[in-house]
Amino acid sequence: MITITPGDPRTPAVKRLIDELDRQQEALYPPESNHLDPLDVLRRANVRFVVATLDGEVVGCGAVKSMADEYGEIKRMFVTPEVRGMGVGRAILADLEAHLIANGISVARLETGVHQKSAIALYGKCGYIEIAPFGKYKADPLSVFMEKHLKQ
Repeated sequence: MITITPGDPRTPAVKRLIDELDRQQEALYPPESNHLDPLDVLRRANVRFVVATLDGEVVGCGAVKSMADEYGEIKRMFVTPEVRGMGVGRAILADLEAHLIANGISVARLETGVHQKSAIALYGKCGYIEIAPFGKYKADPLSVFMEKHLKQ
């Protein structure tokens, strides 16, 4: 059974997950194309950080940053390769979107890399569409920007 709960990105099991994500991103993209929020940002009041467990084992994480009540930015989505395709990513995303809706925010946005084909496919299946760069992002041929209007 998949369980999604608020979590602390500093706990050892979650930190290992984030370190794995960082290594993956750093191997695929140059530093200027990596937009990885550090752990202290993931603990701020405007961020919901969640951990996914499957049968008690930490298998995924994700966060959403509320951006001045205009939109929420999905960050740090990661699911261990062993359980991809089992609905963990969808469960994390659903929790983050529900959090935005509960807080009166009706738009979710994200940036991901062009090499994250499975992530792009997941977001597309969940209703996200490609958009132009947003917020402080600049156009980058290695980035894909996406958005979803959430139903209140």
